[in-house]
Amino acid sequence: MNKKEGIPDIVFIGQPNCGKSTLFNFIAGLKAVTSNFPGTTVKHTHSKVSVRGRLFNIIDLPGTYSLNPADEAEKVALTHLFVEKPDLVINVVDASILGRSLEMTLELMELEYPMVLALNMIDMAEKKGIEIDPEKLEEMLGIPVVSTIASHGRGVKELLDRAISCLDEGLKPKRLVWSKDVEDKIKEVEEFIPDEFKSVANNRFTAIKSIELDRPSFNRMIQEISLPLKNSIDNAREELQRNHDAPAYEVIAAERHHLAFKMFEDCCKVTRRKKASFAERIDDILMHPFLGYFILLGVFISFFLIIFVVASPIEELLLAPLTALRGVLSDFLGKGILFYLADGLIQGIGGGIAIVLPYFIPLLLLMSFLEDIGYLSRVGFLMDTLMHKIGLHGKSVSPFMLGFGCNVPAVVSTRILESRRDKIITTLLIPFIPCSARTTIILALIAFYVGPLWAVGFYLFNMLLVAVLGRVISLFFKTQSPGLILEIPSLKVPSISNVLKKVYFQLKSFIGFAWPILIAGSVVLGLFQFFHVDRVINIALSPIVEHVLGLPEELGVTLIFGFLRKELSLIMMLQALGVGYSQLLTVVSQQQIIVFTIFLSFFIPCLSTVAIIWKEIGRKWAFLSVLLNTSVALLISFIARLIFIGI
Repeated sequence: MNKKEGIPDIVFIGQPNCGKSTLFNFIAGLKAVTSNFPGTTVKHTHSKVSVRGRLFNIIDLPGTYSLNPADEAEKVALTHLFVEKPDLVINVVDASILGRSLEMTLELMELEYPMVLALNMIDMAEKKGIEIDPEKLEEMLGIPVVSTIASHGRGVKELLDRAISCLDEGLKPKRLVWSKDVEDKIKEVEEFIPDEFKSVANNRFTAIKSIELDRPSFNRMIQEISLPLKNSIDNAREELQRNHDAPAYEVIAAERHHLAFKMFEDCCKVTRRKKASFAERIDDILMHPFLGYFILLGVFISFFLIIFVVASPIEELLLAPLTALRGVLSDFLGKGILFYLADGLIQGIGGGIAIVLPYFIPLLLLMSFLEDIGYLSRVGFLMDTLMHKIGLHGKSVSPFMLGFGCNVPAVVSTRILESRRDKIITTLLIPFIPCSARTTIILALIAFYVGPLWAVGFYLFNMLLVAVLGRVISLFFKTQSPGLILEIPSLKVPSISNVLKKVYFQLKSFIGFAWPILIAGSVVLGLFQFFHVDRVINIALSPIVEHVLGLPEELGVTLIFGFLRKELSLIMMLQALGVGYSQLLTVVSQQQIIVFTIFLSFFIPCLSTVAIIWKEIGRKWAFLSVLLNTSVALLISFIARLIFIGI
């Protein structure tokens, strides 16, 4: 990444839930920057750090289980290993599942890059009764092995010291020898590897992957490049299958699996415990097929009540001076263009401070806490049953969970779904998942003006709606979704500093991207009000806003701006009605607030979400998503209005 600058690249790579990002964040601190790989939406984090007075560029790649990636995100991320060619690889593994983790380590060793192994979460391994001898493992692998506890910063200094020494000395891993017949076939394929492949990786790695990647697209590519190489690969696959009575890729995987677990047995001592640990007993309760759902509901309700209890008094405290300032401006500037500009500016800045941030910050804190403690993975496990009911399976849980933060990365994450059917259904449902922006609106309007339990009820209804829509949409597809085995990481005490760093980065993103849109939108609405453009828009939308939704005509213009950012409709609602937050109930009823929130939550997803849906699954499905959201928003809002009229 910084070859031109002469700064060495150190890549952090590991399987999901191994604590890799926690370790990276501890080293990078607040200097880390999250950005996309060129030409893609796949994110990675990088930072420049100074160690021993020397500058290094460290890169945290997305988690991957192997160097044979199945989804697009992993494919793009792993190009960094082959195109950018890092100067050093730090492979982070979960020490508590070392046997399974070492299989990827052996794959990385085949690249013959300078490499260091970080035995992370060594404390969790010890609690499971696994005693690891790092020196013996280091001798077997031929690379430095360092025990770490990333959440507490233990072993980090030694890891960096040994990483720099490894880089300076150019230490490469041992070449591990496999079964004779497998080795013979690898050597045969090596002889036919063309020069253009040699710039990507060493001959041995290329030969192994050529035998292993038995996929139609790969085979066609090899045939176009070199027919002798294609014939050699086919011969190797046939021989291995005949000798082992299994496909060649299974033979290669079995070699790594056998070697990894042999190393695990040689360097580890496992003691059986007579009784389950406290964390395991807690896990039995959290993932209980009956009690687990009641605990999930309790966590869910507590989640909202805590945010409301914390944010509500702060919001009232901050709104008082904001309302007073608007009154002073009105007296001082009158109703000229300067007043509308200044009022729009105050609404945008003040609304973000007084209305959005009091709910947004506690939301980020609690989400990061639940993620780091390991509970969100357990939510995914419990929700897997619901996924089956609506015609989807386990892997769709992950995009849905991401959707609670932001719908954009949630749509991108649907790349992990092998089935085109699942990807389309999941992508169409994600815009109905209440992201952090819509959660802020739900809390700031329904919880504040109607009551916190109404907000909880709104969320539960939202989840029910997603389930019903998923079931209906899945009826239009004839194929069934493939199954999935979910991996649940161990429960652990979260690192407060890591939680705060996550909140900092997300808050920084909001302030840098969303807040300027809120301010600009409020100023533009002020100009619209001065030049009466808002009246034209409101009249055009009045058949929907007034007659279908039963809302004040003035709210029509806010729906247009809500397409940019959902929070913008919340801020502009007050501006359009010409009242302060404390006077809102004087111009609209509680029932109208609920209808407005329903429509705003289910209405067209924000511009960024529509754009990423277009990119990921195509223009046709993006338009269908917009139509589906708008139709559902109108229908549910109209039904809610009729119910309230009946009440």
